[in-house]
Amino acid sequence: MPWTPPADRGEGARPMSAPTGPENWMRGPWSERTPPHGVRWFAAVLAAVLQLPAIAIAGSNAAADPLALGFALLAFAASFVLLLARRHPGLTVVVIAALCAPAIAITTGPPFSVVPLAFAVVSAVVRGARVWAWWTLAGFAVVGPAAAYLLRGNPAAMIRPLIVALILCLLVGVGEALRNRGERYREVARSIAARREAAAEAERLRIARELHDVLAHSLSQISVQAGVGLHLFDSRPEKARESLEAIKTTSSQALEEVRGVLGFLRGPDGYAERSPEPDLARIPVLVETYQRAGLRIDYANRIASTPSAAAQLALYRIVQESLTNIGRHAQASRVDIHLDEADGWYVLTVQDDGRGLPAASGPGDDGGKGMLGMRERAELLGGRFETRTPDGGGLLVEARIPATPAAEAVGS
Repeated sequence: MPWTPPADRGEGARPMSAPTGPENWMRGPWSERTPPHGVRWFAAVLAAVLQLPAIAIAGSNAAADPLALGFALLAFAASFVLLLARRHPGLTVVVIAALCAPAIAITTGPPFSVVPLAFAVVSAVVRGARVWAWWTLAGFAVVGPAAAYLLRGNPAAMIRPLIVALILCLLVGVGEALRNRGERYREVARSIAARREAAAEAERLRIARELHDVLAHSLSQISVQAGVGLHLFDSRPEKARESLEAIKTTSSQALEEVRGVLGFLRGPDGYAERSPEPDLARIPVLVETYQRAGLRIDYANRIASTPSAAAQLALYRIVQESLTNIGRHAQASRVDIHLDEADGWYVLTVQDDGRGLPAASGPGDDGGKGMLGMRERAELLGGRFETRTPDGGGLLVEARIPATPAAEAVGS
């Protein structure tokens, strides 16, 4: 690829699509999605049904105490205010407390009227309206006993609302536990989604590097050989024939490598067979291709050990991309490619006598996708990559890859 600085990822950058964000990979039961209507009605219906005995008791004593029946019916109606708890949890707990407090204060028997308020308190805490819940309970703890004393005229009547207030405070703890559980679930979901997205992004970049290296090298070779063939077509047709044969060979190799990448994408059930990944043994073939195009190349492999498959692939691709850049941009006549092993490192140097990097770039500026891909290949294996201008001009590309894989180095 040309040594062109990459464009800034600003307004022109491709935006990430909405479904790829970690928050959209998994949606737990505590997300903002609308629950089924049956779930919304469950609490309201259950609270209403549990209050039917209290209404029956108040109805049987309606002649002696009609006020109790009226307050019991208000508490019964409060059950259906729970339908608003999802959208307005704070306001719902206040309204239900106001409707249920009189019945809790003056009715006798089991405090069935507190059921809607219990659901409202837990719902408010779970949905984040804990301030509303605490202030409502504080008000109930003051107003409830006072109302019981004023309506009954008996100090002992204040005990019932105070006990109910204490139970509701315990229910706040239940709501907090449910809320914390939901937060932990969402955090785990976000973590899993982030790991999945990171893995997908890493695989996408790996495939992009493979396709770039294969296509950039092959198309560059085809372009060079086509130019040579056109130039010599009339004067030296036998050389033009050699260029056409080189184009055929290069295009066939590129097709096989692209089919290998596509076969990997299809998975084990795909019909495309994967060709073996390039290794150091294929570098001489690569060098010969450029030598036939008129480039003088001195290649020396002084590595004694056998590098891992990943290291061999990285070294091959760096040589391939370096030669692609030299053939397209450097206007070089000679290239020295040396592979050495020293102090636990595989050291690759590619030096040409061309015009070097463009004037806008410096020794530390490795712009362009080709340079970026070479740097990524070295650094993913725990190595280093750099370019510099040697004495006498041209460009020197140096890649260092550890002889011991990174995983083994960490464990040792």
